Amino acid sequence: MNVQTIFATLSAVIGISSFVPYLRDIFRLKTTPHSYSWLIWGLLQGTGALAMISSGASWGAASVTIGAFLCTSVFLLSLRYGTKNITLFDTVCFIGALLATAVWFSLHDALLAIVLVSLIDLLAFLPTFRKAYAEPYSETTLTYVLSGIADGLAILALGTFSVTTSLYLFTLVVTNFACAGILWLRRARLWSQAN
Repeated sequence: MNVQTIFATLSAVIGISSFVPYLRDIFRLKTTPHSYSWLIWGLLQGTGALAMISSGASWGAASVTIGAFLCTSVFLLSLRYGTKNITLFDTVCFIGALLATAVWFSLHDALLAIVLVSLIDLLAFLPTFRKAYAEPYSETTLTYVLSGIADGLAILALGTFSVTTSLYLFTLVVTNFACAGILWLRRARLWSQAN
């Protein structure tokens, strides 16, 4: 087994594991996923995986492929268990992400497509960032930390390292750790205000 396969396997295992606490907390009614974010992430990871595979990412695309399935599953659960705290800002981000996704599908340039997918992912994260700030106990921090680690390992598993194969994964690392940071900082602040 080569090093890339080891990193891809670790990335996939951690990526799948990252959803276990999130799904558990949904069913315990502790976590209320934002349906807009999870729908966009499911679509993006599915299409991002296809673009990465067509650009030679090989095993590096495994975690994104698995992520597409899991994000879509969380989206479906969010229809029943998700947040009702959806603002105009969230809707604007969602519409922007959908419009950018439509543009993305019309592109025939893999690099431009990955840049756009990375931007769309950031737009999709904005409603969850806002919700994480406003309601820091409505998200599962461990999921974002483990997802960031899994995406970092996926970068190490890339068969071909280029902007096209790595930019989306770098975006996922940054946004997942940023969300975890928002949750930790807000919880710490609320805890210090209560004591």
